[in-house]
Amino acid sequence: MSPSVPLQEMIRAIRSARTQCEERGVIQRECAAIRAQFRQSDNGGRSHNLAKLLYVHMLGYPAHFGQMECVRMIASPRYSEKRVGYLGAMMLLDEKQDASLLITNSIKNDLFHSNQYVQSLALCTLACMGSAEMCRDLAPEIDRLLRASNSYIKKKAALCAVHIVRKVQDLGELFAPAARSLLSEKNHGVLHGAVVLITELCERSPETLERFRKAVPDLIHIMKSLVVSGYSPEHDVSGVSDPFLQVRVLRLLRILGHNNETASDAMNDLLAQVATNTDSTKTVGNAVLYETVLTVLDIKSESGLRVLAVNILGRFLLNNDRNIRYIAMTSLQKIVATDHNAVQRHRGTIVDCLKDQDASVKRRALDLSLALVTASNIRSMMKELLVFLSSCPPDLRSQATSGIFIAAERYAPSQRWHIDTILHVLTTAGGDVRDETVPNLIQLITNASELHCYTVHKLYRALVTDISQQSLVQVACWCIGEYGDLLLRGDCQETEPIQVSEDDVLDALETVLQSHMSSPATRGFALTATMKLSTRIIDNVDRIRSIVSIYGSCIDVELQQRAVEYNALFKKYDHMRAAVLERMPVIEKTPSGHTNGELTAAFAKENLPARDQQGEQLLLPMLQPASQVCDLLDLLGGSDEALKPSSAAGHSAPGESTNTTVTAGSDLLDLLGGVDPVPLNPAPAEVQVYDKDAVTLTLSCDKQSDSSLTVTLTASNLGDSDVSGFTLQAAVPKSVQLHMRAPSGDSLPARGAAKVTQMVVLSNPNKVNLKMRVRLSYSRLGAAFQDTIQVDSFPGLGY
Repeated sequence: MSPSVPLQEMIRAIRSARTQCEERGVIQRECAAIRAQFRQSDNGGRSHNLAKLLYVHMLGYPAHFGQMECVRMIASPRYSEKRVGYLGAMMLLDEKQDASLLITNSIKNDLFHSNQYVQSLALCTLACMGSAEMCRDLAPEIDRLLRASNSYIKKKAALCAVHIVRKVQDLGELFAPAARSLLSEKNHGVLHGAVVLITELCERSPETLERFRKAVPDLIHIMKSLVVSGYSPEHDVSGVSDPFLQVRVLRLLRILGHNNETASDAMNDLLAQVATNTDSTKTVGNAVLYETVLTVLDIKSESGLRVLAVNILGRFLLNNDRNIRYIAMTSLQKIVATDHNAVQRHRGTIVDCLKDQDASVKRRALDLSLALVTASNIRSMMKELLVFLSSCPPDLRSQATSGIFIAAERYAPSQRWHIDTILHVLTTAGGDVRDETVPNLIQLITNASELHCYTVHKLYRALVTDISQQSLVQVACWCIGEYGDLLLRGDCQETEPIQVSEDDVLDALETVLQSHMSSPATRGFALTATMKLSTRIIDNVDRIRSIVSIYGSCIDVELQQRAVEYNALFKKYDHMRAAVLERMPVIEKTPSGHTNGELTAAFAKENLPARDQQGEQLLLPMLQPASQVCDLLDLLGGSDEALKPSSAAGHSAPGESTNTTVTAGSDLLDLLGGVDPVPLNPAPAEVQVYDKDAVTLTLSCDKQSDSSLTVTLTASNLGDSDVSGFTLQAAVPKSVQLHMRAPSGDSLPARGAAKVTQMVVLSNPNKVNLKMRVRLSYSRLGAAFQDTIQVDSFPGLGY
């Protein structure tokens, strides 16, 4: 291809290539010709060749060899070459390239040029790729141009100053006086640039923010002139006068009025005027209204104005545009805690959005609906949520079930309603509930003693109807095992009476045991329930013995061992069977949310083997305080010898509590898998490892084994401004394995309103000296912060 081929022909040749290989060949030939011409000292087609090279760069091919040509063309006196040179610099250079430093002097010279368009090229290039060093060198020239008489140049200089402030925060003080004077300009472009610059300055400096609060009257005057001005073809967009400037002014007013009552009072009337006079039938008007709402909600506005803002968001929910509905949901969710009653008025519209076809809107509507549940509307809201659950997408079911469970636990009008609601959820979406649902429901059922008959009948019907929902099946098996005698009696007054025989109940449990849909945990529940029925029925004990014996050779080791232990209860320890399989005591709930007699279900799950988690209703009566174990042994004819530390487990490391075990009656404990009462782990010590700029980080450790521990990092923000984009990164020695779990969030509200937790699992098989380096990254008021700390000691773990 000839070097003199015009840009249009080169584009045509590239587009006509039928394969990528053919396209690459065209570009390589053209780039070779461009290189050859770049090496010529007298090259009249430099701008022509650089323009072609920029097109090649846009296609993703290497064009770095044109960087020096950009530098030469920027220094050219001809405007046509200078324009292409500056364009090439913006595309091919960045602050990491050494060649970028070579154009600093050319930019400075062009900032003094008599032609405003040459000045504009220099300003745009500096604003696009200026490094921190370039910004420091050229900042005085930008400040000079901010005070120029040419509006075109002042607009460009203001936007260039924004880039400089972002690169070098300390230079903000230099531009503050000039930025303040720009608010008196009439040109909308200059005003827009000035407002953007002032916003940037205020977000980065509390002192500058305080100074610009005096400019609130000027901003109100600008905004009023836009709202009440007549039709202006130059700035009108769909009937709204310069919505871009309106949005920027509202955003700046939001920053100036935050946590300041004086500034907020000054802008209340203006915000009310904008909210009532802006056309909401067009998207551009909704953009202005949305910024108005955000400003009203973020400043210390009057209560009536806040209600008006929430009503605007309520109108957004009725908009046909899904994006507008989504941002309305997002905004309402942020304020539902502070303006609950105002949001509550739009509950019907919010619930209707659960039927929206858009998945994002549906997710936000679910979050907001759950936040609106109160004690007074729990029945009506739960009906809507249960209807939604029956048809919601699979990816939302887990979130919906968790929210329903939390709301039901907090606002349940009665225990029966609470149990019915949870059973409905388990019937509808039992496979999507969290693991803690089963023990929580069991705790609820045990406490509702007057509803045991009602519950076991209802669960039996559910079990016979469908055994695919594992959580429901597990709870049903547990209840049948505990309260099977009430089911067989069949005289429950609260439900429709049904006649259930012993064979019917055993058939149902055996179906669960044999079903391919049953998980090992579910089979464990069913086997234990079958075993418990041996003390609650009369005629089918031999059948139960036969069922249990079958699973003594099960391929699942946990189920096999459990069956072997139960067989032992039928044979060698048959005289103990009735006491061991007696009904579970009432499980109380501790403030931390765990269920607890003297030993919590959560403790049992953490400290017992897997087989005992599945049949904890058998083991929990055994794992009582020492005196109760002694009483049980006395009852069963065991020794009344006092409990004492066992010789095997009695020795403990310094600082650790001593485990105790029952020396008398050890055969009974061996029968149950050698389970020793294990002391509750002490709460992990928490130490502060970071405290800077009102951001604190604490560390606590939980030792899982000799070579594994879990480190929990908890961050909080005690400052007056929010922290966003908060992330933690960790590094450990090479021989240590590190796994970081998902953090609880990435934002830290001001004044410690919420915390972010990050769990780090460390595996140290070689027992090396453990150290960890943690890097914190976050943004506050638009400024990015980063810091690194080193953790050399881990509290209470001996590392």
